[in-house]
Amino acid sequence: MIVDLHNHTSLCNHAEGNIDEYIKKAIENSTKYFGFSDHAPMNFDTKYRMSFKQMKNYEANILEAKDKYKDKINILLGYEVDYLKGHMDKRVLNADVDYLIGSVHFINGWGFDNPEFIGQYKDEDIDEIWQKYFDTIKEMAESKLFDIVGHLDLIKIFKFMPKKDITLIAKDALLAIKKSDMALEINSAGIRKPIKELYPSIPLLKEAYKLNIPITFGSDAHKPEQVGEFSNQIIKAAKDVGYSQCVIFTNRQKEFIDF
Repeated sequence: MIVDLHNHTSLCNHAEGNIDEYIKKAIENSTKYFGFSDHAPMNFDTKYRMSFKQMKNYEANILEAKDKYKDKINILLGYEVDYLKGHMDKRVLNADVDYLIGSVHFINGWGFDNPEFIGQYKDEDIDEIWQKYFDTIKEMAESKLFDIVGHLDLIKIFKFMPKKDITLIAKDALLAIKKSDMALEINSAGIRKPIKELYPSIPLLKEAYKLNIPITFGSDAHKPEQVGEFSNQIIKAAKDVGYSQCVIFTNRQKEFIDF
């Protein structure tokens, strides 16, 4: 996988391994552009992310690694930022980084992808939850705060699937992503989850291709051994749909790369 922009560090408190281990695995995989985008701090759900005090350390450590491995691999610096109204911080949104991944992990404060809170699904209308999720993705895109959409259909993680056509549920969100000029990541983490498939699903990826929405790739690794995992499936999915280029970001500027 030539590009891999979604990877974490132990600072988020739910990932393992050190920065060098992740990079060495990426080099072993012949990755050319490898990005760290650990969970950005915010004053909500603080146990699953770094603190604001740790931001400088995180950025300095990634930049140090960028220089250390510059002859072997291109290291990029980013954050994965939760789109959650009232909790996004300018220290993150204005950080001097290569890119920001915008992700939705909460619906009305409910951490729907966290196994700790899976019990709430039994009290919800699944079609309504899916629509609320994609309405929030739409809002996130319209904010124009981010460069990449993280795991577009994360709501499917526990395999609670809607009766309504998913492409119709996601239609307005995809149009907003296109209008905002964001990239969409193909993320392999879903294969490790109960849903057992990539984010996004092939039908949604096909819709993104029709809209000429650019893509990028991410392992969403929380352990070094997850770096580049299922890369063949990611590349095959992209090519089968019709993509031949993906994007990277340097200083928030998009660049297209053949894969």
